[in-house]
Amino acid sequence: MRNRDYPLYEIAPRISSISEMLEIKAEKVPDKVAFCYRKGRENVEEKTYGQVYDTVKKAAQYVSENYGTGKHIAVIGENSYEWLIAYFAIVTSGNVAVPIDKELPADEVEWLIKKADVTAAFISKTYIDLVENIEGLSVLTLKKLQEAALECDGNYELYHQKDDELICIIFTSGTSGKSKGVMLSSKNVTSEISETSRMYDPEGENTFVVLPFHHAFGLNVAVLMAYNYGVKIFLNKSLKRVKEDMLLAKPEVVMLVPLFIEVFYKQIMSSVKKENKEKQLKKGIRLSRLLLKVGIDKRRELFKDIHEVFGGKLKYIISGGAHINTYYVRFFRDIGIEILNGYGTSECSPCVAINRNYFKKDGSVGQVIPGTEVRISEDGEVQFKGTVTMQGYYKDPEITEEAMKDGWYCTGDLGYVDKDGFLFLTGRKKNLIILSNGENISPEELENDFNVDPGVNEVLVYDKDNVIIAEIYPEEEYMGNEEYFNNLMTKVNEGRPIYKQVGRVVLRDKEFIKNTSKKIVRYKNIPK
Repeated sequence: MRNRDYPLYEIAPRISSISEMLEIKAEKVPDKVAFCYRKGRENVEEKTYGQVYDTVKKAAQYVSENYGTGKHIAVIGENSYEWLIAYFAIVTSGNVAVPIDKELPADEVEWLIKKADVTAAFISKTYIDLVENIEGLSVLTLKKLQEAALECDGNYELYHQKDDELICIIFTSGTSGKSKGVMLSSKNVTSEISETSRMYDPEGENTFVVLPFHHAFGLNVAVLMAYNYGVKIFLNKSLKRVKEDMLLAKPEVVMLVPLFIEVFYKQIMSSVKKENKEKQLKKGIRLSRLLLKVGIDKRRELFKDIHEVFGGKLKYIISGGAHINTYYVRFFRDIGIEILNGYGTSECSPCVAINRNYFKKDGSVGQVIPGTEVRISEDGEVQFKGTVTMQGYYKDPEITEEAMKDGWYCTGDLGYVDKDGFLFLTGRKKNLIILSNGENISPEELENDFNVDPGVNEVLVYDKDNVIIAEIYPEEEYMGNEEYFNNLMTKVNEGRPIYKQVGRVVLRDKEFIKNTSKKIVRYKNIPK
């Protein structure tokens, strides 16, 4: 199996606007299935690229005739075909889409709507109570938008934004305070779609979308980039049905955040343990490694039962949104599923680096995408400049000035680039633990070592009175087992210099406070 540099792909067409992407697909593959999703308990609904285009034209016509152009319009709801039609209709009618997280409380939704100067909202009926009391806001359910669009004749020419026109305001998750509205232009989003596509080949026709659409990763990469490839995209509406939907979708590719991967791993190992097949799994992995050394790949046969859980065809998991421990990367590779780790941030549309199909390095977040430059500042901060970097934060010039230095977006992440152009991250600048002896410690490094243990559900490492604390929320069967976790601390400390060793473990009986992206919010969890 080769692992060396090779030319960039030219699979998906380069696009200059979302409207152009929809038009190209409707012209080239009108009868190919674009989206499919569960309808009811057993049925699967399918929409072709031609049908999507026709529906978008009617919906965009309705939006243009009833809301005008240049307006900021929110989209709120669970992942659905109707959500995407609303997004497409907003953008292709010359308006600005503002995706908002349905899980937020009503007061925060109202704050975001006012912050982004939103005048109308297309929303799932399930969540209409989030916006019904907002004065001056025009509200229409996603279903009614679809129904109203069907009454239009569709004799409408989609609006093509210029490169620098704003098309979307994506709110950050707010792990360190109030959410910020990231302004993405047409050039930002189309560059993300076109340039990232050159790094990666999906090597299949089916992809599965579980990430929320209000995030840049879930929308711009998992949906829009896949659409530009021209593959079939299965939309998962509910996390409760991920397993069932994967069996229906039989995807070759799925894009996930590490939390999902960790859950999948723990479920696999739990099942293996219950069936008393731990020795069999270890033996299979040893055998597959030996066979791979002589060019024979039997992983899909040796681990057929595990593959069937994911639908039987899964080849690639694209991981982003947070750090993933290399332990999981190697485990899934051993059983025949390649995890390609990437790196992104909403401010960069979001993906700026990714490991490629046949050129990757474990522990790295990959190589930087074409059209984007990376530099490491004197204090080790990773910074980016290019066609995917945002216009700024909406109505926040001071914060924009802090984040953008001469066109370079300052990520706040620490890292380095190796001789082959692979980017490695070592932690967050603001999370660094600085001890009284002057030593700097990245808490993420220690957290990663704790996280791979089966007894650890969540962990947060911080400094208190010059002692490094590992606060752990255990898995249920390990609750209160201080002896187990003290032994784990000793194991994690082995081989580390004294200043990098954890001094105490604290157990908790409740989950850490997290944002809606399921990331631990440090400032709300670390004791004052």
